[in-house]
Amino acid sequence: MLGSACLSGRGERLEPRPRARMLRQVLQGALRTFFQSLGRFVASHPVFFASAPVLLSILLGASFSRYRVEEDVESLLVPKHSLAKIEGNLVDSLFPVNHRSKHALYSDLQTPGRYGRVIVTARKGSVLDPVHLDSILKLHRQIYQMQVTVPATGSNSFNYSFSYLCLSDDKNVCIIDDIIRAMEEIQSARASNRSIPVLRYPITQLADGRQAYIGHQLGGVQGWGPSGVVRGLGMGARGEGVRSARALQLTYYLQARSSLMDQVASQWEKAFCAELQHFAASHPKLVLYPSTSSSLRTDFQFSSVLAHHPLLASVGVCSVLAVLCCSMRDCVRSKPWLGLLALLSVTLSGLTAAGILNLTGATYNSTYLGIPFVMLGHGLFGSFEMLSSWRRSREDQHVKERVASVFEDVMLRFSGSTMLHLMTLGLAASPLTNMEAVRLFCRTATLAITISYFYMLSFYSSCLVFTGYLETGYRHGCFCRRVPKPDHLDSKPAWYRCLMYARYQEETQMTNPPHGVGNSHAHSLNTNLTHTHAHTHPHTANNPNALGHGHVANSTHSHPHPHSTASTDPHPQDSHLLLGCVQRCYGDWITNTYVKPFVVLLYLIYISFGLMGFMQVSQGSDPSALVAMDTATVLYTRAQQRYFSSYSPVIGFYIYESTPYWNMSVQRDLLEYAKGFQRISWLEAYLNYLSERNQSTTQSRENFTHTLCHSFLRETQFAHFADDIIFAERGQGQEPDVAASRIFLVAKTTENKREEMSVLLDTLRRLSLTSRVRFLIFNPSFVYLDRYAAAVSSPLRHSLLAVLFLLGLSSLAVVEPLVSVWLSLTLLSVQFGVLGFMTLWGVEMDCMSVLCLISALGYSVDCSGPLLCGFTSGRGDSRTRWVRVALERHGVPSLQTLICYSAALVPVGSIRSNLTFTLFRCLTLTAGCSALTAALSLQETSRHKR
Repeated sequence: MLGSACLSGRGERLEPRPRARMLRQVLQGALRTFFQSLGRFVASHPVFFASAPVLLSILLGASFSRYRVEEDVESLLVPKHSLAKIEGNLVDSLFPVNHRSKHALYSDLQTPGRYGRVIVTARKGSVLDPVHLDSILKLHRQIYQMQVTVPATGSNSFNYSFSYLCLSDDKNVCIIDDIIRAMEEIQSARASNRSIPVLRYPITQLADGRQAYIGHQLGGVQGWGPSGVVRGLGMGARGEGVRSARALQLTYYLQARSSLMDQVASQWEKAFCAELQHFAASHPKLVLYPSTSSSLRTDFQFSSVLAHHPLLASVGVCSVLAVLCCSMRDCVRSKPWLGLLALLSVTLSGLTAAGILNLTGATYNSTYLGIPFVMLGHGLFGSFEMLSSWRRSREDQHVKERVASVFEDVMLRFSGSTMLHLMTLGLAASPLTNMEAVRLFCRTATLAITISYFYMLSFYSSCLVFTGYLETGYRHGCFCRRVPKPDHLDSKPAWYRCLMYARYQEETQMTNPPHGVGNSHAHSLNTNLTHTHAHTHPHTANNPNALGHGHVANSTHSHPHPHSTASTDPHPQDSHLLLGCVQRCYGDWITNTYVKPFVVLLYLIYISFGLMGFMQVSQGSDPSALVAMDTATVLYTRAQQRYFSSYSPVIGFYIYESTPYWNMSVQRDLLEYAKGFQRISWLEAYLNYLSERNQSTTQSRENFTHTLCHSFLRETQFAHFADDIIFAERGQGQEPDVAASRIFLVAKTTENKREEMSVLLDTLRRLSLTSRVRFLIFNPSFVYLDRYAAAVSSPLRHSLLAVLFLLGLSSLAVVEPLVSVWLSLTLLSVQFGVLGFMTLWGVEMDCMSVLCLISALGYSVDCSGPLLCGFTSGRGDSRTRWVRVALERHGVPSLQTLICYSAALVPVGSIRSNLTFTLFRCLTLTAGCSALTAALSLQETSRHKR
């Protein structure tokens, strides 16, 4: 599958299944013939194949008027199918989360609906100091009175204030944070010279007797311990007195009942941020960290905006290096324009893919920033392989025949690599993938790679035809002017002679006899390729690694491939600098006997560090790790982790079936479940209410329910518990039954809040399976935590298994089993190394890193496949010789691709974005591990090859 370089026609090697070998020969022969005919057809119509992709790209590029950005970031970054979503739907049917529940069901960045939130910190002192407290209450009044005008202009404009947009209770009063009421009570007591009410933490009691949880509204708390001892931040017991607080958090919940109200709420959020910015400028003693419901989406997509200039710089750097890689000292053989045209081919394919996405109504997100690099790596691999094959072709042939031989030599290998790309990306784009961001990325990358493949066959191949005609006409590869004869150059200046330097005529006469005497004996100029006299055979006009031509090296009168021209060049360093370096430097070094122990040691070090990182892999379910740096989301998250990491998000404990709450064993079980949590529980408050009135807590159902409805819930301090209970009517004259209820739990956490929440979620779920009380737990943040590691890593596992299966299947009919085995080991080694080293580099396993790992499968095939195929196809002679042959034929294209690809990644590292940092690190490790593994595997393969 990876190319015709993978098979041999020799029969002296014993194989257990000769029929499979014959099948491979037949299939590869048919494919070579097809690609040869295709190359000849493209060379016969170069204008059409060059202009059609350009016109198609321009037409589809006009569809950018339909460009749309993804608005729902949560749908991208959370598992599409999870138990948490099912639980959320059930909870929403009982206690609508987007209604009055969401102010009690606090979560960090995952609060549903519209809202505005701000963390206020004091540069010096406590936020509860009188001067700071007055400023914060002033800020609250300004936000409460703030108005927005929608539409901004026109006679139909209306002014909307927070009191109109706010989330209201059953008395139609705006729901505000309890800390505001507590602060207003403190301010009022100070103004009237009354004793200041004690503010307790994390649960305090308000003036109306109601207990309120303020653990997420006050942060960095120091409390009064026994005997007046100052306790640490948030380390006190339930209800300890607050001495000072470093931070305070306010949340303003909005309603969006219709599209108009959603538009108004969106404008209010913008005005909210502007008001905070103005307030911070006028109150330098306070620091404000705002966040709204749209902050995560805006900051997530802002990475694409920041990447505009660095991506242009990447294109510029890659263009310069591609031109240099395609240039030679010989001005006629030099083809610098092909480097630019290769990038143009990749750009046109990307533009075409984008146009198709626009026409189909697809949306864009910042993870698509990795797609150009997937296309770039694969496109450069194909273009440099074609150019290398062209330089090995016979120069006395017609351009059409040279292009046909290039297609026959390269396209089978390039098509196999493309198929592996499509297999890895296509399977990850299937419905089996549970992460929407991964699925959309792989779907778009699959489309882009497919279009890039066809544009390489058409556009780039046509450009190769045009440059071939320039070479045949003895014209300058850059300026397209005909190069003067040597006698005319003698009178020119030195710079002109250097610019017009060409060894074309003398080398053609020396290495290529005139067409028609090609069957005469010719002594090889390079003993690395053949040690005998050779006949040029009509069927050897292609790669010597091709099907049926593996006998080239073993035959006494071999049939050398015309592509051996470059290899028989007596001055390879004059032809191409990289070729001379690979032959003279790396080739001599890697084939040295004393280098083998060093290579083994280097590989053991590589595996050791990879294993060290592999053992430390951690999941990255925090969405703030995928947004641009220095944005509101990142600054707010840092402040929250610093001041509000003592407690978990509020966990809703939902009893969704009718339960005998009056039963003592049920009461005991529910109290036991809530033990160890900070809790706001109607059941606990009700049982205390009964005990204070000397009533038994184990009453009959009628008495228990009657007291609950007609006494407990009518008390002012307990009236808010009515939102936590759903009653079901039983019949006329009978007391209603408690059909469902809820309590709120908050766990004590440390710095690893997300890991602890994930463990707590699994523990409580296991408990729900064995409990007699049917309950479930939910918080909006659970959709990010629930089986996130499995959801984000499953596409990678599926793609890797699919590639290994495809390689194993192809070994039966297309490639040799030895190639499949070594290529599979190489892929596993690269994946293991990238995963381990990215962990050591501080990259977590999130959707972006998984996308890079999936694309690394294809890149490692491009980097390693041709070298392994070229080496393992060799028969006879020494292993050292075939290592050199593989390096000469495929080492230079791989090195050129690595240089250009790595240089294009450098500007990406300068983007101030967490997402692009992950992209840069993972792709850099992919390039490095692929190159290292390819070089080491070539040495290791030579040790095992017979």
